[in-house]
Amino acid sequence: MQNELILLCSLICIYTAVVLFYKLLGKTGLYMWTVVATIAANIEALILVDAFGMEQTLGNILFASTFLVTDILSETEGRKYANTAVKIGILVNIAFILISQSWFLYVPNANDWAMPSIQSVFSNTPRLMLVSIAVYGIVQVFDVFAYHLIWKRTEAILGDSRKGLWIRNNGSTLLSQLLNTVLFTFGAFTGMYSFSTMLNICLSSYVIFLFTSILDTPAVYLARRLKTKGRIEEL
Repeated sequence: MQNELILLCSLICIYTAVVLFYKLLGKTGLYMWTVVATIAANIEALILVDAFGMEQTLGNILFASTFLVTDILSETEGRKYANTAVKIGILVNIAFILISQSWFLYVPNANDWAMPSIQSVFSNTPRLMLVSIAVYGIVQVFDVFAYHLIWKRTEAILGDSRKGLWIRNNGSTLLSQLLNTVLFTFGAFTGMYSFSTMLNICLSSYVIFLFTSILDTPAVYLARRLKTKGRIEEL
């Protein structure tokens, strides 16, 4: 149960951190979180673990937190700021690829011990990062679009723009995560894992995203409440 407990604790800590970043730093805090989460998640995705009876790569919760970021920004700040977070994530990942690959241009010192380990990890990173950037851009733009489309529909039906938050939050994220799971898994891991393993990764990833999507709803409500009460500290 070690992996399961760590994943559950990670989910609670990560979602709490997103709300704290927003409370203490405002929109800038969410932009900062986007940078941390997209880079770290792409590295974590290299690690394959067993948890809840399924094969899965790490990074799913961190990736899910980027959807939480855009949902909070969509709900409290507007579509423009949500799309800005997407652009930041894409640009930072491109910069990270270029920087990390430049390390391999150096000839290591005879006493160096780190380069072989770094090469074993980051030699696979460009492909994962490139796929991730493409998928991230497609899926996040779709998520923001779907969020606001569902918002218009729920507002028209319910007659109140504040109602139906859980519908637009979960509806947009679940659709986006399905797209994300299929595109990223087959784009990043074709040739690395067998087809059956990739199917298992898809299934396990989406099952996780189902739960992470539902469980991030209280965080969106809390963020909106903090914004409404004027408790967000902008830099």
